Amino acid sequence: MSSVMQSAPGPAPGAQEPTGSGTSPQPGSGNGDVAANYKDKPAAGGPADSGEGAKARRQSEGAPAPVIPEFCSPGVFSRTLLLVHLGVLAVLGASVSLWDDGNRALDTLFYLLTIFEPSMLLAMLLLCLARKKVNGLSQRMQWVFGLLIPGAIGGVVSLVVGNVQRVAAGEHRDAYVPLLHDALGAALCAVLVAGGVYRYFRLRGRAYAPSFSEARLQALQARIRPHFLFNSLNTVLGLIRSNPKLAESTLENLADLFRVFMRDAREMVPLDDEVVTCKEYLAIEKLRLAPRLDVCWKIDGMPGDALVPSLLLQPLLENAVHHGIEPRTETGVLNICITLVGERVRVEIDNPISTTVASRPGNQMALSNVRERLMLLYDMAAELRTGPQGDRYQVLLEFPYRKERRRRDVRRHFNPDR
Repeated sequence: MSSVMQSAPGPAPGAQEPTGSGTSPQPGSGNGDVAANYKDKPAAGGPADSGEGAKARRQSEGAPAPVIPEFCSPGVFSRTLLLVHLGVLAVLGASVSLWDDGNRALDTLFYLLTIFEPSMLLAMLLLCLARKKVNGLSQRMQWVFGLLIPGAIGGVVSLVVGNVQRVAAGEHRDAYVPLLHDALGAALCAVLVAGGVYRYFRLRGRAYAPSFSEARLQALQARIRPHFLFNSLNTVLGLIRSNPKLAESTLENLADLFRVFMRDAREMVPLDDEVVTCKEYLAIEKLRLAPRLDVCWKIDGMPGDALVPSLLLQPLLENAVHHGIEPRTETGVLNICITLVGERVRVEIDNPISTTVASRPGNQMALSNVRERLMLLYDMAAELRTGPQGDRYQVLLEFPYRKERRRRDVRRHFNPDR
């Protein structure tokens, strides 16, 4: 099994890669923080959103990008810890005179850690809790709050640590001026470190995300597969005389599907809507493949209000049909299971591995694109594993459960009889 955070090995027998794709979002303030740059608005035909959804739309349509990273994300949290500790070591290493006395160097390192460790943890906790409200402010005010909180915490912690050390050393005389001097220095260092951390995550987000126009072009090239359109239209042509009602409903499903294909890839949609899109796609493929495709849905425990990037699952199903069902001459079962495990959404897709027909070439760009979307949106909190399991090929996708802010009354519904 290969993980989304690792480079996958060469394809094994029956190995697959997605043939459809999403696209990378606009640059944000860093991994785990790009979710704020996705649009949170209703699907086509739904009512205009307001409140939080409107704020998210304004942000993605030109308002300032978030300054504060999502410190609640394990990836952002761990990288921040690493950056701050490297900064402490750099400060210690810059003081060359300290290395003349090993004990003094260790004492200085311990003193710096006793200030930076609690300051950093408290600052990340407060910024994690306040991030949504702070990111709704202007760019300048975001920077003010983002630097003021770590600076204030660093100064207070320095005062507390200094007083504790003074009492422990038996110094009872007034020493407030040196303590205030140290507190001011700690606050300034905290502000500089916070600014460096914010800048790092913003640059990292830009490095991982291509420009918006390039991403849109890649999306159109990767998603609108000409042979899928031609096959679908040929299927409709074959039904016009024999079953005109079914041909009409198939064209309606195809129109809905391509409307979703053309949707802004930054848009976050409820999992319910994504499943409807997948069912419309599979309904068209089932008409084309007839008895060769059998679909089994297990979605009773699915959290329908979970937010996912548009067209996250459809490329995986297209991949399963293309590699696992089309090459077969007998019936193949495609299993889709979506459940909520704790605070994580779990998606399992498996299809039979064809042993009689050579494995079809996949689309490496599509696979990289899907992985990049997951990394940008969920960072280390998401997981995508693919690989053979006996005579079947399995795709396992897990990501955090993030609820829709306001459950919409108007949702897309799949009509199998349409």
